[in-house]
Amino acid sequence: MNPLEPRPIDLPARVDLGLRVDVSFLDDAKILGAPDDPADLPRWRGKLAEWLASAYERMPYDGSQYEVPGREWTQTAYSVALVWLWDDQLYDVATGRFTPEKFVQHGIDDFGGYDAVVLWHAYPVIGIDSRNQFDFYRDVPKLRELVDDLHRLGLKVFFDYNPWDVGTRRSARSDADEFAALVTDYDVDGVFLDTLKEGDPTFTRALRKANPAIAFEGESRLPMARIQDHALSWAQWFADTLAPGVLRAHLFERRHMMHHTRRWNRDHSDELQSAWVNGVGMLVWESVFSAWVGWNARDRATLRRMVAAQRAFAPVLINGDWIQLTPEIPDKAREHGVYGSRFDLADITFWTLINRDEEDFEGIVLRSEDQVGDWYDVTSGVPITADDDGVHLVVPGRGVTGIVRVGATAGASCRATARRLGTMPRPHVKDSAFPMAPAERVSVPAVSGAEIGPAVVVPAGERALTVRHRRRETGLYDQAPYVEEWKPLPPRLHDIQTLRREVVLEGISVAVNEVTNAQYAEFLAATGYRPRITNRFLKHWVDGAPVAGTEDHPVTYVDLPDARAYADWRGGRLPTEDEWQVAAGLEGFSRLEPLVWNLTESEHRDGRSRFCILKGGSHYVAEGSDWYADGGPKEPEVSFKLVLTGGGLDRSETIGFRVAG
Repeated sequence: MNPLEPRPIDLPARVDLGLRVDVSFLDDAKILGAPDDPADLPRWRGKLAEWLASAYERMPYDGSQYEVPGREWTQTAYSVALVWLWDDQLYDVATGRFTPEKFVQHGIDDFGGYDAVVLWHAYPVIGIDSRNQFDFYRDVPKLRELVDDLHRLGLKVFFDYNPWDVGTRRSARSDADEFAALVTDYDVDGVFLDTLKEGDPTFTRALRKANPAIAFEGESRLPMARIQDHALSWAQWFADTLAPGVLRAHLFERRHMMHHTRRWNRDHSDELQSAWVNGVGMLVWESVFSAWVGWNARDRATLRRMVAAQRAFAPVLINGDWIQLTPEIPDKAREHGVYGSRFDLADITFWTLINRDEEDFEGIVLRSEDQVGDWYDVTSGVPITADDDGVHLVVPGRGVTGIVRVGATAGASCRATARRLGTMPRPHVKDSAFPMAPAERVSVPAVSGAEIGPAVVVPAGERALTVRHRRRETGLYDQAPYVEEWKPLPPRLHDIQTLRREVVLEGISVAVNEVTNAQYAEFLAATGYRPRITNRFLKHWVDGAPVAGTEDHPVTYVDLPDARAYADWRGGRLPTEDEWQVAAGLEGFSRLEPLVWNLTESEHRDGRSRFCILKGGSHYVAEGSDWYADGGPKEPEVSFKLVLTGGGLDRSETIGFRVAG
């Protein structure tokens, strides 16, 4: 399979235009593809109407879940951010505090504002030790305050559920009861069903009992039978036709919100345009599990233009008569690549136009029979007029344009909204260059007068090192592992990658063993060290001291700053990943029991996420899922990318350190 080409399952469904064709096969479609020949469009629209009517006949449908008080927000959640809980926009590692105002302002400035946010919390860290997915929420200091602040700032909040978490710490309660408690305790609005198209009915019932208005969003294609109880779904890895097709789930239930996403794309114009003509939303995901895939300036500007108009005219998009690929677009515009939908409600008409071509189209874009009313370009704010020839304006290359006609009987508020958007400049941006944000290693501190005890000497000089790591969605350093790819599948998704690194070593001594509990206790007694955030610090000690019999075990439940503080007290520092790897091959280097991962002085930051390279493996292995962090003993050449958290959550029963000097 060519990873840059859609799989057969991702392709749009071809709508057979024959007279006696069973259209029920479209029930499983992602997108109902448009015909190649414009002359077939009337029959195509007729087939869509035929399928829709027959679908309601084939299955009993109850849309009452869309009328539940407190869940209406899902229908207008046009922009949802998926964010790592410890993203630099949301969490300040220097102060140890969440920064919701900064995060929300970033969303406003770059994307036109978010309607909701998925607070991602566990993968790719889960499995490093016995903590389960619920622990990774419950152990977060001031998480409820963060949720309350996001609510105050106008956002709805999703938590994510990982059904594959079966091998970490088990509790007496079922997953459904555990998550229901989270919903209650943290006032959660929605649940993102990671890796699931639909939620198990037992799970969804338990959560609805905790909060009748809770909303469920599945990943990828949602089965027809579950549209009635899943208010949202991802349109993930949905390939489309040149003339944009129709999203099957949204056509069946117009109140069902879908969010287009292809997480590793550097060009989101296809997704944006499909969302625009279908009247649905987008998922914004700038840092995919610490791999930077930020949006280019053109696509950010496009989304800003879209969401302002979608929010303002949501009733028209949801309840209006929808003409897919409206015939009002002249041949000249269509041949250039201009397509669009028309939505009519009362005396308001909303056209959502796109341009598939790279070059702008300027000219007649609509030949509307009804010229009465006031006309506005609600995406650019540029005044337009309609005359006998039609509507003349610019549809930007790879961009969108929205036109609203307000008739004489439309309400004053609708007219004022159209006038406001129609005179508010929001220019299209042509710059589609990928905004590079390479991860840079934090500078390695100098060493002075280190007293680190027995050590092996890593000689200075150039070395060629072989490094192995498991490829997963995090990548290893600063490159997204699946740029512009369609969905990678196991075993390729989690295969072992090997790379060669040419490094220059300065020459240093590396302690033969990890720092022990007893040695760390000596450091505390001598310095009075206390971390800024004490959560989970030396959690395994009792009354401020190691448990009897564990004095010579490697100290754990320390994070990178805790380890650096100890190393600095010794006049040294942590070894880099390269120094650790070379040292591990020298005579005298050893590992204490129980085996723990070793932190290294190889911290990287890209302005949104932070990570540190771990070496050596540990005694713990989480069984049951490829999504877990690697466990067990590892050879020296194996590197593990620990995506750093905050609030003390990096402190683990399986992570320790040693000193270099």
